[in-house]
Amino acid sequence: MRPIPRLHAITDARVLADPDLGKKAAAIAALGPGSAIHLRDRSATMPALAELGRRLGALTRPAESAFVVNGRADLARALGAQGVQLGEEDISVAAARTVLGTGWIGRSVHSVDGARRAFDDGADYVILGSIFPTASHPDQTPLGLGALEEAVKLGHPVVAIGGVTAERAAECRSAGAWGVAAIRALWDAADPYAAARELLAPWGEDE
Repeated sequence: MRPIPRLHAITDARVLADPDLGKKAAAIAALGPGSAIHLRDRSATMPALAELGRRLGALTRPAESAFVVNGRADLARALGAQGVQLGEEDISVAAARTVLGTGWIGRSVHSVDGARRAFDDGADYVILGSIFPTASHPDQTPLGLGALEEAVKLGHPVVAIGGVTAERAAECRSAGAWGVAAIRALWDAADPYAAARELLAPWGEDE
């Protein structure tokens, strides 16, 4: 299995409804194996998710970018995704592995203890946040770089999310993060490709 991507472009219902979704996704995917695009919309029906997933999966393949489905290991397998991203209340990693087969299994967590539980459960990586203040969750108290550093000490890949900018991505890299994840910083950017390159830049020497 290839290395876990350093940059994770997370979608939501708003992003998936954007008429420019395909153009933006292709731009982000152009970064190649260092990037991953996540299909994420818990409110969508399975047929709608499947259709969006087929579209996103097709856009990631030419550049060998990764495609990850959030919350549904069955859909991830059906779409040929490279991984599934579980929430803290989703099924166990073992159950997801049984359904998915090969591929990454990540878990989204909101504390160092959550990261510890995820790794104890067998997760390949976690997405931890929010690390910085973020408009996506304005009422959530940021964990800060200290929590990121503590999670990194668990010895497994930790991807930082929440208020990540190009400057903050460098701070996350210094704190030991495997990579970063973002929504607005990528999908709302005037130039998603340039924004993705800036976020991925701190790990350039590791690619």
